[in-house]
Amino acid sequence: MIYISAAGMINALGNDTDEIAANLTHGFAPGMRPRTGWLQGHPHAVLAGVDGELPAIPDNFSAHRSRNNQLLLVALRQIQPQVDEAIVRYGRDRVAVVLGTSTSGLNEGDIHVNLTLNGIESTAWQYPQQELGDPSRFLSHWLALDGPAFTLSTACSSSARAIISGRRLIESGLADVAIVGGADTLSRMPINGFHSLESLSPTRCLPFARDRSGITIGEGAALMLLTREPQPIVLLGVGESSDAYHISAPHPEGVGAVRAIQQALDDAGITPEQVGYINLHGTATPLNDQIESNVVNALFGERVPCSSTKHLTGHTLGAAGITEAALSMLILQRDLPLPAQDFSLSPRDPVLPRCGIIERPQPPGHPVILSNSFAFGGNNTSILLGRLP
Repeated sequence: MIYISAAGMINALGNDTDEIAANLTHGFAPGMRPRTGWLQGHPHAVLAGVDGELPAIPDNFSAHRSRNNQLLLVALRQIQPQVDEAIVRYGRDRVAVVLGTSTSGLNEGDIHVNLTLNGIESTAWQYPQQELGDPSRFLSHWLALDGPAFTLSTACSSSARAIISGRRLIESGLADVAIVGGADTLSRMPINGFHSLESLSPTRCLPFARDRSGITIGEGAALMLLTREPQPIVLLGVGESSDAYHISAPHPEGVGAVRAIQQALDDAGITPEQVGYINLHGTATPLNDQIESNVVNALFGERVPCSSTKHLTGHTLGAAGITEAALSMLILQRDLPLPAQDFSLSPRDPVLPRCGIIERPQPPGHPVILSNSFAFGGNNTSILLGRLP
């Protein structure tokens, strides 16, 4: 059995777990608002950003100087005592780092290109800043670790797959503990890319609502420490699939999503009736919410309370899986109310198959949470977390 000993995060809900827990309870996301300078041809775009000063990356780590890595440092500081204890106990070669991202330092590269095109010399930029492998390389070097370290990039299931890979490293004997997670940063390329796909919402995103029209892009980071040592929060089961149906559209019958959820249930040895809450992928695109509603209705009916939290965090892309797993852990740890789906801007879509979407916060039931991440390219993951008595 693999346990989670600590979690740290930063996103539009707040800059640490205490602030995030408080704002999650009240359905308030201070970082969700119109922001200028990101969407070409438009004065602003509604984005879920992180506000406040981030820790500086010193000169001896200048090749890793990116906002992505600054966000990771914020998350790391929240679990630093547990990480330090693990290093002392197991040794630097027995601590793994597995992270997920889809942008890495892409924004730094974009800034460099624009400066160069305008004849301005840019001396701060170094190519490793935007390499996909940089987040795990940076964190491993920062902590002076010698264990396995790698980055995964499977779109918005990247950091959920990092959780699965971290568990696999421990179970295979290649590591004793694993720092798993991910980070993604606001960047013009994905923002304008989703806009070109007509998948960027002009307002705060509206998962499962009648007038939903696309995602709200967010930024953030989250880290968890996985261990064999018994803890109150346990990684009960995982599931993953790759249906490869389409580069950006989900399978019309949701076969990959069904397979991932069923794998997680089988891995945990539990039935659908034993799940107390589902954190839905819920991107607020018309097709995603339709397919996920079909899948959840087929497997769970209307029995299990569920909602998407992306109207509060935005879609943090490669960091979405770990962000929502960490929110699920907070709910279990602190016995928080289950977050409601917000239909204040648009009513619930009556055409979607019925599932247990909750419209007001409610007390948690059975302490088992399923967190779904269904990404572009059919990269699907489901994570089951539980709280021990």
